[in-house]
Amino acid sequence: MDILLNILKEMVETHPKSEFIHSLYQQYCNRGGLSKKQLEGLHSKAIKAGNISSNKIATLEAIIKKKPTRERAAASIRADLPLKDEALGKTLSDMLAKYPGHKRILFLKSKYDNNENISAAETAEVKKFSKLLLK
Repeated sequence: MDILLNILKEMVETHPKSEFIHSLYQQYCNRGGLSKKQLEGLHSKAIKAGNISSNKIATLEAIIKKKPTRERAAASIRADLPLKDEALGKTLSDMLAKYPGHKRILFLKSKYDNNENISAAETAEVKKFSKLLLK
């Protein structure tokens, strides 16, 4: 026995011109369920109607309590940007001054300029390049 469908049918009979009730009825028939907010709206309308039995209203209240309350997540606190390694930036600039077309150094320099994290492996790679290129 579908209590929600019975309540919705009784509400449609009671309020034939109510767009809200008709939209809830259509959504329930098409999707097979209603959200918690929609059920709360239906509950307040059903109490005001007065012709719905108290047992059905109690069942509707139980369905509403069973539904999860969805809340928006609180704004997250952004972490501070990592401090730039000035020595790394100077090394990258020096290498690009000597070899302006070096693609890997260009890539690492763009990461450095965009405040992206440069991993320890990439830092080691820059040190290796500097030993080879900046003798």
